[in-house]
Amino acid sequence: MLTTVIAVILVLGGLIFFHELGHFSVARLLGMGVSTFSLGFGPKILRCKKGKTEYALSLVPLGGYVALVGESDPAELPEGFSKKESFALRPAWQRLLVVAAGPIANILLAWLLCWMLALGWGTPVPLAQVGSVLKDSPADQAGLLPGDTILSINGIPVDSWQSMADVIAAGNGTVLTLVLSRPDPAAVQYNKKQNRIPELQDNAREMRVRVTPKRSIRKTIFGEEENAWLIGITSSGAVRLVEHGVTAAAAAGFYQTLDMLHLTWQSFVKLAERVVPLEQVGGPIMIMQMVGKQAHEGFPGLLALTALISINLGILNLLPIPVLDGGTIIFCLWEILFRHPLHKKIQEYSMRIGIALLILLMLLATYNDILRILKNTGWFGSGS
Repeated sequence: MLTTVIAVILVLGGLIFFHELGHFSVARLLGMGVSTFSLGFGPKILRCKKGKTEYALSLVPLGGYVALVGESDPAELPEGFSKKESFALRPAWQRLLVVAAGPIANILLAWLLCWMLALGWGTPVPLAQVGSVLKDSPADQAGLLPGDTILSINGIPVDSWQSMADVIAAGNGTVLTLVLSRPDPAAVQYNKKQNRIPELQDNAREMRVRVTPKRSIRKTIFGEEENAWLIGITSSGAVRLVEHGVTAAAAAGFYQTLDMLHLTWQSFVKLAERVVPLEQVGGPIMIMQMVGKQAHEGFPGLLALTALISINLGILNLLPIPVLDGGTIIFCLWEILFRHPLHKKIQEYSMRIGIALLILLMLLATYNDILRILKNTGWFGSGS
């Protein structure tokens, strides 16, 4: 329990800190005044003042804020600050940079964490190893067995599950010649008893089989159906770790961050399209559960989860909803394009709508989290 609490505090605190640090750093770089930098909301537990800025740790840990001078009213300047430090009196492009810096900082943090993972633990690449064979599938008819590792297809080497899938798809249903590495039967039996995945070095022998893929329907990670050429196997989950130097790890982390960005953005799009049901929306409770689980399973998993949450936080804040950073960015872009700010009343009403939407989203996420807990603890049955 203590491990979970510490992990949640460090992860959420770190994400909030980096987000607000992004706003703070760009504001100070542009010479804007910052009266308060706070982790958390509500009553301040700890505080100290350095220069003109007060740094605080507040009671409610679900967020944080950077109080920019003149942010809400250009005429209201705290003691010691001048008009030239006012956020509201700066050009729209400068305000846009300050607002966008928070989400960008979260994306940058995700890249740094992925870089650290690639450098310290390597990049996991799923092997083209068979976990199970579907009955009466092309693979079953060809004699593939769990534990087989596909080495090449039609003479093309495959070193990962993805490269294997790409070659099968490129074949467009033509007959494929697979070169397999098959563990010794005795080793397979031993692996079953030990509940472990067969490895290539378990007295493996090479063999060739011919398989004709079948046009089938499969579901994507979002639950959508798509047509694909399949042979009827599932992955064993075995991976190989690719080690990197500092520069290569930075590149690997960058591409991993891009993949997470794409996947996260697609998740938001599918949610808006109702492909992903609203029941899957989670909130702080689900995040705390996930962080707690990864904290007990290992540090690399916790870092990877933190990177993913950071990406989600960055994209969420970039959504064009007033109150969020994305809404303010839209206001700034309007001012840049049309040479005048959006009417103040329109901004005020849109802010109220944004607050209402945000409250509804939090209520939905919390409701889903509580319902999920009740189902998992047996309060609600799964039906018949």
